[in-house]
Amino acid sequence: MADSIFRSPHGAVPNTLALSYTVGGYAVGVWLLTVGPWYLNLLGVLLTGHALVYAAYYIHEFAHQSIFRKADANNRWGAFMGWLTGSCYAPFAALRRKHMRHHIDRADVLTFDYRAFLRRHPALEKLTMALEWAYVPAVEFIMHAYVIVLPFIKPERAGDRPRIVATLAVRAAAFAALGWYSPKAVILYLVSYMIMLHALRFTDAYQHTYDAYAVLEDGGAIPDDKVRDRTYEQANTYTNLVSVAHPAFNLLLLNFSYHNAHHERPIVPWHDLPKLHASLYGTDLRPYVQLLPMTELLRGYHRDRVKRVTSDDYGSVGTGTNKADHFLGAYGVSFLTAV
Repeated sequence: MADSIFRSPHGAVPNTLALSYTVGGYAVGVWLLTVGPWYLNLLGVLLTGHALVYAAYYIHEFAHQSIFRKADANNRWGAFMGWLTGSCYAPFAALRRKHMRHHIDRADVLTFDYRAFLRRHPALEKLTMALEWAYVPAVEFIMHAYVIVLPFIKPERAGDRPRIVATLAVRAAAFAALGWYSPKAVILYLVSYMIMLHALRFTDAYQHTYDAYAVLEDGGAIPDDKVRDRTYEQANTYTNLVSVAHPAFNLLLLNFSYHNAHHERPIVPWHDLPKLHASLYGTDLRPYVQLLPMTELLRGYHRDRVKRVTSDDYGSVGTGTNKADHFLGAYGVSFLTAV
């Protein structure tokens, strides 16, 4: 029966467990946000945040059609995960289309250049930088907000307005009900959501030194100014593992950090990426030049959190010890936004 449901029959057990954790963990986590003891609230924040992380990375898996054999099943589950993560204001097909451009063009292909937008609005730029200094992922909120307002500022997208309004109404009603039952739960949910955003963009920030182009809305082509072949792709992609010594910790991010292996064979599901990585690059990861352990990136993520907001240059990766010291990283490249 697994052959008829899952793309990889041996993926039936890990995906059943991981999807059950994602949905069940989200439900239990939100409930824990509403109860009395503070330590259960803390557990609820962490559980809800991590379930949202899994939901987000499953959107990525479903976009690659890597979990289920039938495309409709991947699309339906992708849309469902979009409702959990708040990326439901754009159709799942739009999220998938944007991410596929990332793979096909070997670039960060966007609709909305948030840096140019902030430069045109200095007061908002200052506010954004202040919020980012305080570890509020303001850039990600701006990107999500743009998805919502886009149909109302682009006449050609007017057909999307009823769906946006209906989605806003449903989510507003859900949060109003949660707030009526437990006002503190709404605040704690926001904390959980920001944990998810930080986890995703900490990973995203250091996985590529691609160029970024705001051409997605018009379906435009990126400049033909360099050879963007598979060699370029691998040289500008990085594997930022949670742990090199203890690979099981990479499951915290659903193995998304095996990013070079993923870009080499995007259809391979998350549970097979460690094996694929070993077959491509060897089991001894220390000499692997594209490896950037997350423990080496934490300092830069903290140090450059404000500078990263306005910089158009992702920086560069060196060699040897602390080779990521000049790797500034990127904001606003999340696959959760179809812009």
